Amino acid sequence: MAGRRISKAKTRKELKVPPFADGIDPQLKKAGLEVQDNTRVSGMKSFTLVWAGQILSVLATQMTSFALTIWVFQETGSATALGLMQVFWVTPFLLISPFAGVMVDRYDRKLMMMVSDIGAGAATIALLILQLLGRLEIWHLYVVMVFQGFGNAFQTPAYLAAISSMLPKKQYGRANGMMSLIDSGPGILAPLLGGALLGVIHLYGILIIDVLTFGLAILILIFVSIPQPLKTEAGQKKRGGILKEALYGVQYIWARPSLTGLTISFLFINLFGGIALTLFAPLVLARTQNNSLVLGTVQSAGAIAGVAGGVLMSIWGGLKRRIDSGYLGVLIASLLGIAVYGVGKSPLFWIFGMATFSLMSPILGGSIQAIWQAKVAPDVQGRVFATRRLMTWVTTPITPMIGGLLADYGLEPAMQSQNWLSQTFGGLFGSGPGSGMGLLVFVCGLGAASVGIISYIIPSIRKVEVLLPDHDQDG
Repeated sequence: MAGRRISKAKTRKELKVPPFADGIDPQLKKAGLEVQDNTRVSGMKSFTLVWAGQILSVLATQMTSFALTIWVFQETGSATALGLMQVFWVTPFLLISPFAGVMVDRYDRKLMMMVSDIGAGAATIALLILQLLGRLEIWHLYVVMVFQGFGNAFQTPAYLAAISSMLPKKQYGRANGMMSLIDSGPGILAPLLGGALLGVIHLYGILIIDVLTFGLAILILIFVSIPQPLKTEAGQKKRGGILKEALYGVQYIWARPSLTGLTISFLFINLFGGIALTLFAPLVLARTQNNSLVLGTVQSAGAIAGVAGGVLMSIWGGLKRRIDSGYLGVLIASLLGIAVYGVGKSPLFWIFGMATFSLMSPILGGSIQAIWQAKVAPDVQGRVFATRRLMTWVTTPITPMIGGLLADYGLEPAMQSQNWLSQTFGGLFGSGPGSGMGLLVFVCGLGAASVGIISYIIPSIRKVEVLLPDHDQDG
C-alpha cells in the first residue's frame, strides 16, 4: 500500500481488511472508497493547481482575443466580421457537445482536458506562424474559431465532471465558484494587458504568451491526479454506439422531471438574459453618444463584481439548499441587475446594474451546477452535462439577432416617434437614442425574473434536492 491513501473516514484497520498486492481490494470497492495515488497531487490541491493553470491560460487567450479584435477591425472596419467570429465558435461548440460528452465519459478525463488544450495551442501556433510570415487573413481566424469551438466542447464537460471525481460534495459549490473566476477574472486584466502589450510586443508577442500558457496548463495536468469515476449501473446499461450514448443525455434528463424542469427553466432564463446582454454595450453607446470611456467603466465594474462573486462563492459555497441560492440569484440578477440596467439613463445605474448582474452570476451558476454534480452519476456526467449545455444554450446563436432586430427595426424607431408605446413608456425610458433598447432590456429582466419565480413555485424543481437522490446514495 506504499504510495497510496484511502479517502473518506474509514481506513483498512476500521474495515478489518487485509492488505492486497495491488493495493485495491474488493471490500473497499464495494464500500465505494476512492483509492488514490499519493505520488501525484490530489484532492483540493490538485483542483487548485489545475484551476490556476487554466486561469492563466484563459487570461492569455483573452489577451489574444482582444488583440485579434483590434486587428480584425483595423483590417475590415466591419462589426459583422467581428460577430462572425462568435458564430464560428459557438455553432460547432453546440453541434459537437453531445458527442464530446460521450468521449468524456468513455475515456480518461485528464486526457480529454489535455487534448483540448493541445488543440487550442496548436491553433494558436498556426496563427503565430501565419502572422510571422505576414500571411494572416480574416478567414484564417474563422477556421481557428471552429477548432476552438470543437475543443471547448470537450473541455467544458470534462472540467465540470472532473470536479465530482476530485472533490467531496461539500466542496462542489466552492469549486464552481472558483471555476466562475475563470470566466470573469481574466476579463479585468486581459484588455488592459492586451492593449498595453500590443504596442510593445505586437500581435505575435501576445500569441507567443498564449502558447506558453497552454504549455503550462498541460504540464500541470501531467502532475496532478484526476481519478476516474466509479462505474455505475446507469452508466453501464447505456453503453453502445456513439449516437446511442449521445442521445442518452437527453433520455437521462427527460426521465427525471426535476432535471427536465431545471433545464427548461434555464433555457428561458438564458433566452431573456442573452437578448439583454446583446444590448448592454449598444445601449450605453447610444445613450452617451458613443462614449467608449463610459462603456469601458461599466464593463470593468462588471468584471470586478464577477470576480468578487466568484471569490464569495468559492469561500461560502452557497446556501444549504442550493436551489434557494440559485433562484434567489436569478431574481436579484434579473431585477436589480438587468432591469435596473435597462431603466437607467446615467452611468451610475448602468454600473450598479452590471455589477449586480455579474456579482450574482457565479452564485446562481455555481449553486445550480452543484445540484447537477451531486445528482448525476459521475461516469455519465460528460454526456448529461454536454446535453444540458446544448439544451440551455440552444438560443445563444440567435439571441444577438433577436435583440438586434427588435431594437433596430422595432422598439428604437417606435420609442422615438409619437405613438402609444412612446406615450406610455417615454416618461420612464425617454424618447431619444437608446430608449427602445432600454425598454427591451427592462422587459428581458422582468421576463427572466418571472421564469425564475414560476420555476421555484413548481414542486418538482423547488424540491429537486429532496426528490432526486445523490448519485452516491442511488440504489
